[in-house]
Formats: sequence, C-alpha cells, structure tokens
Amino acid sequence: MHDMADNNSVIFFESQFQGQVRNQQYALNPFETLALNYLKGEVLDLGCGLGNLSLEAAKQGHRVVAVDASPTAVARIHADATREGLPVQVIQADIEKWSIDRSYDTIVAIGLLMLFRHETAIRLLQAIQKHVKPGGCAIVNVLIDGTTYMGMFDLDNYCLFGQNELEERFAGWKILESHNQTFPAPAATRKEFSTVIAEKPG
Repeated sequence: MHDMADNNSVIFFESQFQGQVRNQQYALNPFETLALNYLKGEVLDLGCGLGNLSLEAAKQGHRVVAVDASPTAVARIHADATREGLPVQVIQADIEKWSIDRSYDTIVAIGLLMLFRHETAIRLLQAIQKHVKPGGCAIVNVLIDGTTYMGMFDLDNYCLFGQNELEERFAGWKILESHNQTFPAPAATRKEFSTVIAEKPG
C-alpha cells in the first residue's frame, strides 16, 4: 500500500494547489461547471481538490461533504466555508482507504478515479454507485485511452479507462450526459476525458 507522502499524484496536486491558493485561482473547470447543473440534495464531492465545486454547491443551498488528500486543499475549503457560513464538512483522507459510510443524493468524482490502479478505481466506482440514493446522480470524470500527459500520475498507481468504459459501467442507469473531450497539455501532450452524469433508477 502506498504511503501518501510517497505518492507522486498526491505530491503533484499538493504543489499545484499551493500555487493556486497563492494566486487565488479558484475558477471552476469545465467539468465542475457542467456538474453544477445536475446537483441534487446532499452532495459528496470525492477528490474535491480546492473545493471550488463544493463551495459553489453550498452557496446554491446544498449540504456538502468534501473529501481530498491534500492538506492545502482541505485548509482552503475549511477556511472559506467557515468565513462564509457554508454547510461544507471537509475531510482530509486517502480516498483509497476511506469508505463512503452512507448514501447521498449526488456523488461527484471529477478527475479522481484514474489516480488509482484499475481494480481500485472500479471498486471506488462501485462504492459510488452503491451510495447514490435512488433518483440521485453520479457525476464521474476520468482520463481515458489516448491520453499522453502523464505528469500527474504515480506511474505504478494509475489507470486510463477505455473509450466507452465509464458509460458502460453505468448500465441500467439513466445517462443524462456522456461525452469524451480532448484538452491540450504541457509539452505537446494531451488529456482525453470521459464524463458521465447518470441518474440512479428510483
């Protein structure tokens, strides 16, 4: 089992988040902006990063549980939620070892599952699906085959999903959004994303 301090992806994001906090860079990314349109009820934001989505969701009236491994991210979310009186509970945890202990109306995992070995990613996805309440939503975004940017990965602890794998794993759910997108990345590399927003049968 990896120690968090030795995990390249944790180190990568911690450094990135420190820079963003210094520069007050808190804009929602395109996936978070899309997700806002589909949030229902109480929200679990797994791998919440700097909490941009969590805080915005709370401003819109959602109760939010936000979980991330980054001390910098957790400190930022806690400070802003406290200052603004927002209903956000923030938890610092190694998500590979953390268990979802109850059900939520919406569970979000944007840019998270590919940071684990494939079998761990699928186990986490199944836990997400299990803990979405009937009629609730799962909002999941991963990197897929074709991605050539590897800078964020711990190279023996990551996975790229198949082109259509994420949608296929929501068989039986109502697919509200499903699309693949390409974004340029440093050094002439690219990131290929799959995003699925699915409603659990009621």
